[in-house]
Amino acid sequence: MNAYAMTKTIYRKHRGGENVKDKGFSLIEVIIGLLILGVAVISIIGMQIISVRGNFFSRYLTQANYLVQDGLESLDNLPFNSPRLQVGSSYSDGEVTISGIVFNRHYTVANDASNDKIISYTVAWNDGIDRTIGFSTIRSQ
Repeated sequence: MNAYAMTKTIYRKHRGGENVKDKGFSLIEVIIGLLILGVAVISIIGMQIISVRGNFFSRYLTQANYLVQDGLESLDNLPFNSPRLQVGSSYSDGEVTISGIVFNRHYTVANDASNDKIISYTVAWNDGIDRTIGFSTIRSQ
């Protein structure tokens, strides 16, 4: 056995008196293990943060979708010659605050070739980034 192997093998006396190889981890092995564990935990935390942001965005997008659908349905139920459906103007349908986020609602009315009205409804909000969602519908007499 060479000198290196002899220094790596540590013997201790067991209660019964026989020599037993000492098994355990060195300080460097423990530090390397902790570093690997730390990198793994930091990665999981990063993924969790991205997941939470995505969930909030999905929630706000769903709320905006409901607001657009509600606005279009309310305009669809108005008479064709209603003052709220005059062609060529942009209308504000007010603000709605949901979960601390302000949603701004706007719509425009235009004519198409067959004299039907095209109603375009948009909802805008800011959750750290300016976002907008919009739908359009065609209203005939």
